[in-house]
Amino acid sequence: MNSLLKNVAAIGILSALIACTQSAPKSSTSEQAVVQSTTDSIQLKDTQQDEVLKQYFSLKDALVASNASNAQKEATTLTTSLKASPAFAKSVLMSDSIAKTNDLAKQRSTFTNLSNELIAQFSKTSLLKGSFYLQFCPMANEGNGGYWLAAEQEVRNPYYGDEMLNCGEVKKTFK
Repeated sequence: MNSLLKNVAAIGILSALIACTQSAPKSSTSEQAVVQSTTDSIQLKDTQQDEVLKQYFSLKDALVASNASNAQKEATTLTTSLKASPAFAKSVLMSDSIAKTNDLAKQRSTFTNLSNELIAQFSKTSLLKGSFYLQFCPMANEGNGGYWLAAEQEVRNPYYGDEMLNCGEVKKTFK
């Protein structure tokens, strides 16, 4: 019986690893348009938070695409918006850190902390329309896991990009 449980557990772990290592095709222009229209369909009650959330999504998408220079650009824009509100004071340093490096691994590592700060902020927000999602990858950050927010329900992993594009799951829907 103990052997059977070990085999079942091993199969479960193996299945999760296989699911997380299957790569998806690179996103096309039409997929990017769908993501943009999804972002446009979300509107928060607080206009400053709305702007920050949409810029965060742009940063997340740059990391999904494994584009370090675009991530720098998006983080620079996000940093400017974060500075406009005292509520985001902790997030400014993290966003600025992403903007100051073109090392994708460092950007992704810092993105974890930035995401955690912004998740705390946006979990208390009021939406006027649309939904957004809290997603989680158990393999991110050397197996410690990592959360992020997404405009789309489909998992697009910012921690691994094309390496494990769909690794993760939706943990919560904000409506």
